[in-house]
Amino acid sequence: MRFTLKPYQSEAAEQILDNLDRARTAWHRDGDLTAFSLTATTGAGKTVMAAAAIEALFNGTDDFEADPGAVVIWFSDDPSLNLQTRDRLLEATESLTSSDLVVVEPPFAKPKLAPGKVYFLNTGKLNKNSLLTRGHHGEAEGQLSGLQATPDTQGWTIWETISNTIDDEDLTVYLILDEAHRGFNPARVADKPTLVRRLINGHAGYKPIPIVWGISATIQRFDDAMKAADATKNRRALPRVQVNPARVQESGLVKDTIALSIPDEAGVFDITLVRVAAERLKASAQRWARYAKEQRDTTPVVPLLILQSPKTPEHDEIGEALDAIAEVIDIDQTQVRHVFGEHKVVRFGRWDVDWIEPQRIEDKTSVRVVVAKDAISTGWDCPRAEVLVSFRAAKDHTHITQLLGRMVRNPLARRVPGDDRLNAVDCILPFFDRTTAGNVVKYLTGQLDDMPGGGQKRVYLDGRDLLPNPAIPEEVWQLWESLPSQTMPVRGARPVIRLVSLAQALSADDLRPGAIRAVKERMVPLLDECAQDYASDLDAAVEEIWSVKVKEILGRVGGSKLSYRDFAVRADTRAIRTGFNFAKAALGSEVAMSYVDHLAREADDEDSLRDAFVKTAALASTRKVRERVDAAANAMVDEWFKEFGADIRSLTDERQQEYETIRGLAVDPQKSALGRSRVRMEDYKVVDKDSGQVKDAELRDLHVMADADGNFPVSSLNPWELHTIDTEMARPGAVGWYRNPSRPAMDSLTIAYRDDQGNWHSMHPDFIFFHEVEGELKASIVDPHGHHLDDAGDKLRALASYADRYGHHYDRIEMTSTFGSVTRSIPLHDPVARAGVLETGRPALEHYHSDIAVIYGV
Repeated sequence: MRFTLKPYQSEAAEQILDNLDRARTAWHRDGDLTAFSLTATTGAGKTVMAAAAIEALFNGTDDFEADPGAVVIWFSDDPSLNLQTRDRLLEATESLTSSDLVVVEPPFAKPKLAPGKVYFLNTGKLNKNSLLTRGHHGEAEGQLSGLQATPDTQGWTIWETISNTIDDEDLTVYLILDEAHRGFNPARVADKPTLVRRLINGHAGYKPIPIVWGISATIQRFDDAMKAADATKNRRALPRVQVNPARVQESGLVKDTIALSIPDEAGVFDITLVRVAAERLKASAQRWARYAKEQRDTTPVVPLLILQSPKTPEHDEIGEALDAIAEVIDIDQTQVRHVFGEHKVVRFGRWDVDWIEPQRIEDKTSVRVVVAKDAISTGWDCPRAEVLVSFRAAKDHTHITQLLGRMVRNPLARRVPGDDRLNAVDCILPFFDRTTAGNVVKYLTGQLDDMPGGGQKRVYLDGRDLLPNPAIPEEVWQLWESLPSQTMPVRGARPVIRLVSLAQALSADDLRPGAIRAVKERMVPLLDECAQDYASDLDAAVEEIWSVKVKEILGRVGGSKLSYRDFAVRADTRAIRTGFNFAKAALGSEVAMSYVDHLAREADDEDSLRDAFVKTAALASTRKVRERVDAAANAMVDEWFKEFGADIRSLTDERQQEYETIRGLAVDPQKSALGRSRVRMEDYKVVDKDSGQVKDAELRDLHVMADADGNFPVSSLNPWELHTIDTEMARPGAVGWYRNPSRPAMDSLTIAYRDDQGNWHSMHPDFIFFHEVEGELKASIVDPHGHHLDDAGDKLRALASYADRYGHHYDRIEMTSTFGSVTRSIPLHDPVARAGVLETGRPALEHYHSDIAVIYGV
């Protein structure tokens, strides 16, 4: 893969491969049909996960054996979506070439599909009028016809080609059903269920597809598609692969905030809000240009504005909107395109607007405005689309939210650190009113499956930019940057691979030339030392690799008794290669191959080279060796991060993110540095939970990020949290406070913790307060958290563990909960209270009622 997968993407790819392996075995051994789904929200990178699995399916990995007969059919309803998917696969994978990714077009005169290729099909290619099937009679009025005439200039119909491929025992057909888009709505595509049914289940004597892999935004969509195809009766369901939306949001791949702009009352179309949209686009372009200059990037993001029309558009009205946009930003009709069903020039007022293929919009940066109806929400993505003006009425909120789901990808595929505005998308809704807006906010933040992150996504009705508060001393920011944050552990991380990744990064940035050579110079002698110190363990491991254990079962014809005999045979080249693959996984390819070269540097025969591979594999499989090598690798990583920390912080955001990713490639939480916020967005309106009415947010001062009047809106805070701010800022020596963002980011203090099942999670304490204490500026963590919540005990222990390790950085670390009119606190900076939490394992409620708790604020 050319891309480095996010941890959740790697885990999903592993689960997909496990399902594919089971499905392949079930088909060739038992003839069983199977199906499973990959379910992930918009922006999770489903195509990237699929690319990783397809590449492994064709070429294998250290942990997965390739299928030399694998044939992949990628099926969707939208040919433009197929083209975008093909481009993404080509971009993401190293081994797949354009000739391996075949868009099936007539004439397609092939008796079978070839292994090692992905074939793209869509509904139109399978219907009765297609040139690939013309003359083919499958099911006609419930009857099967045995005669099929082949299409002109073609020896086989596409149905015959697929069926012949399934019939070949040396091939395995995998169907990827990409149905996470509008095209799978039977009301829109009347013959779709029939076509999917024929493709999956077989028809007219043709065999069914052996393995079906569905890719969908929701489980329900895939289940519905399979039921519509009657594919659930005789097909075994394998475990679903589900991606947690919260992990997608945390990854930074999708934008954090949706800023809604809605008039006080819905009414006749008003051009004013269109001008607002144009101003937002202009400001966004300026911000991206400024950011690119800061980051020394020669290709800044060019943001895009989308005009969404009703199903029956008023062309003059759209023309009027384009006129208003042109008054704000300098555009002509060559910079405007539409994606209507009519693939021709459409006239909007004085504007003659040409059609553009949806998948080309992202790369054609000369296009600044796109006019769309529904086509833009059919599954393709456009990360640079940052402003939406929708002429849809309030009753069409589903169409608007689906469209927003296409716009949430971050254009840099990462969160811009400390800048909420560049991590946001603007949605202008001229035909909505404030009453409807409240319901839209609830819908966007929790109930819509297509919106990534679920309740974690922020939707603002009056989002405004906040900048560093000039009333806050510089010393507060310096103290903030010195506080320890933590990275999230990565399952299966390897210390040596982490070290090599760091060495490669330091070399690439000219911070430590020759870093990879330094790793080899440290690790190769260490492996020699281990070979001497653990000689007996090494000999046993070598013997284990050379000997392949075999069990023989003997029985006499006509007899009832069986006898068993165990024996060993000498490993062949394949078995040795399997052992060495484990060494590469444990030590990394660089170190493993360097040690083989070291052992075989004077070898002049094949046996000596084979012995070198075996010895390296044996060392990697010896637990004592791995522990010693891992410790040395971790020590070298820590040394380099300490030595080059200041240099790393001077690099661009993208490079700093690379180092933070490397820092986090560990099985335990790692200490991470905090950074300053640049621009923060907060909502100056609040939606009443009961009535849905919109009202102004309360304000507080002395937040480190503030508006021009020095205020910070507390629209997202509950009464407990407001009480915490007022209590802390009333203490003597109060200097400022910080509302900690609830997401892993440079400007968010993060604490990693494990739940009772051993799964890692992150918590983000609500507040950091800054006080003058005996003449010294000190930070304090106060986290109000309901004792009744399911994670109360886990988070209390997490904060206690953090306090045990890093408490010397703080004046106080407290977790609080409210009981009626009284708020109680557990002072985790106190060793006795901390020990009570860490050593007893009692529920949070019991701790609050024990003698380690105190009345908060007294």
